[in-house]
Amino acid sequence: MKHALVFGGSGQIGLPLLQRLSHAGWRVTAISRHEQFDRPGLHWLQGDLAQMPELPPRVDAIFSCGPLLKFAQWYAQSGIEATRVIAFGSTSAETKRGSADAEERRVAGELREGEAALFAAAQPRSDAATVLRPTLIYGAGRDATLTRIAQLAKRLKYFPLPRGANGLRQPVHVDDLADAAFAALTAPASFGNTYAVPGGETLSYRDMVERTLACLRPPVKLVELPSPLFNLALVAAQAAGRATGLGEAAVRRMRTDMTFDAAPARRDFGYAPRSFQPSAEMFETPRD
Repeated sequence: MKHALVFGGSGQIGLPLLQRLSHAGWRVTAISRHEQFDRPGLHWLQGDLAQMPELPPRVDAIFSCGPLLKFAQWYAQSGIEATRVIAFGSTSAETKRGSADAEERRVAGELREGEAALFAAAQPRSDAATVLRPTLIYGAGRDATLTRIAQLAKRLKYFPLPRGANGLRQPVHVDDLADAAFAALTAPASFGNTYAVPGGETLSYRDMVERTLACLRPPVKLVELPSPLFNLALVAAQAAGRATGLGEAAVRRMRTDMTFDAAPARRDFGYAPRSFQPSAEMFETPRD
């Protein structure tokens, strides 16, 4: 029986990945910062990359569904044997590298540093590493974009956007990301490569938000505002603590296309993401 080690197993990508590994007959050791409960074929360890519990000395594959740089740094100094390593990064490595926001530039830099560190550590060990870069993630009620929009809209009973928020997006469902990681596992063409894993539909930021609002119960109306009025509303929301993380750079990106080519992932491991068809359940915060 093959054995996988999964970091971030209780997270939004990790949970569906555990299901796929289990259904394929893998034995899994998963790491979580919070106490979890074992089931047949799945053993949980409590800890994180800074305080690692005792791990098995050898596994067939390692999956990282959490912070890439911290994982790469741990992996580089670990003595664990694993011939296959798959880690999630983010397309923010590219979209935020030229941001006007210093914190966003830092995040982009850490993502690229994490990718480089992972490949550098894997090469002398003859481990086959693959990095997957998702676009805008949704589907488990844990993302920081669409779920935040949905929850704020339900409180306000409407959702404001600046006019011209027509930058293109490719939201990707967590189940499609789990499928991608599992498919890449046994695809030799993916060894040593980085892939964008966008969603299966390209639509404007405005249409993405409007489709999200329409699926809520009850549906919420989208209100488009002239930029000066939107900026005033944003300042008021930030002062009330309802728009944290939404700064000038984020608003500017609403008008900027952020699309990525799925063809390499489709060619090398059959990546086939779904179109964007949200439901209200996808934006409900899961109960622990």
